[in-house]
Amino acid sequence: MTIHWCGTGLSAVPGLRRLIEAGHPVTVWNRTLDKAQAAVGDLTDAIRTFDIEALRAEARAGDVIVSMLPADWHVPLAELAIEAGAQFVSSSYIAPEMRALDARARAADVRLVNEVGLDPGIDHLMAHALMADYKASPAFDKTNAVSFLSYCGGVPKEPNAFRYKFSWAPVGVLKALRSPSRSIRNFSLLEVSRPWDALTRFDAPLPVPESFEVYPNRDSLPFMAEYGFGEDWQVKDFVRGTMRLNGWAEAWKEIFAEAPTASDARLAEIADQLLAENAYGPGEPDRVVLCVDLKAEREGAPVWHKTYVMDAWGDARGNAMGRLVSVPVSLAVEAVLARAVPAGVTAAPSDPKLVQGWLEEVQRLAQHLMVVDHRA
Repeated sequence: MTIHWCGTGLSAVPGLRRLIEAGHPVTVWNRTLDKAQAAVGDLTDAIRTFDIEALRAEARAGDVIVSMLPADWHVPLAELAIEAGAQFVSSSYIAPEMRALDARARAADVRLVNEVGLDPGIDHLMAHALMADYKASPAFDKTNAVSFLSYCGGVPKEPNAFRYKFSWAPVGVLKALRSPSRSIRNFSLLEVSRPWDALTRFDAPLPVPESFEVYPNRDSLPFMAEYGFGEDWQVKDFVRGTMRLNGWAEAWKEIFAEAPTASDARLAEIADQLLAENAYGPGEPDRVVLCVDLKAEREGAPVWHKTYVMDAWGDARGNAMGRLVSVPVSLAVEAVLARAVPAGVTAAPSDPKLVQGWLEEVQRLAQHLMVVDHRA
């Protein structure tokens, strides 16, 4: 059995090092050999230049292929895993093309595990934990009005005038500003074409309470079933979205004005300028805040309301984003090896034992993690 870990970017290394240090047999594949050697060369010499045909020649039944490469590689590597009888893990959202592999994967007894990073990933674990807690409580009633909010954001630990900093090329962030979203607000479907059209405020129950600007992203609605919402529930709000420092919208207003219609070439110019002016310096700490909030109301009054809240920042271990994305990926690899997840295409687990164990590991990764009971 070999773990084939593909990609050693900024969000990949802590989890990769964890697996190697734990004694798992790992072969590291990266498009740039010297970057991989700089990341883990002190731990292993099993480092190869990434080439899918070379990987195909080495993959065996029972191996695990991990894709921390750009998203267009996930499906080809998942297909390779099915052909080889190997398993597959990635931190990214499940694309329709990945979902389409479900029947083939189940027939081959292959596990294609996705959405096991930070967001998506840790947020799913928090949602499953809160949902299990609520359903087991005396307050649970299908006629309650239920509100679910999940917001995550990577922000600078030391705020700057731009209210944001970049660890890597900003083009992805800029393109995300063009993406429409669907969510539920006040019992109605909310569809917006641009994030700033749905900007609201969220008060995070941190040790020192702090408010953030938040907006929905992607399509939140499919996650209602993923989290166990009944089709007959009264859903008041359901939003999965992004969190930004207060003042973000004002600081970015010129970007908002140009990004939606800018050519790819112009977008690249904007990205280069933003990176030059707002990049993290060497050793500068980043910060990640994640809040998942579940509330049930009856006749307008809360009967159950809890928030899972996490605050983490860069320290001697490195940046917070890297460890919060990649260490959960390494936990998923171990769960796959233990056959603790079912065959087929799946996201972060809802199994209570795995959820609890993974969140205990997150407790060590973050500086602050707790459940706030607003009715206690």
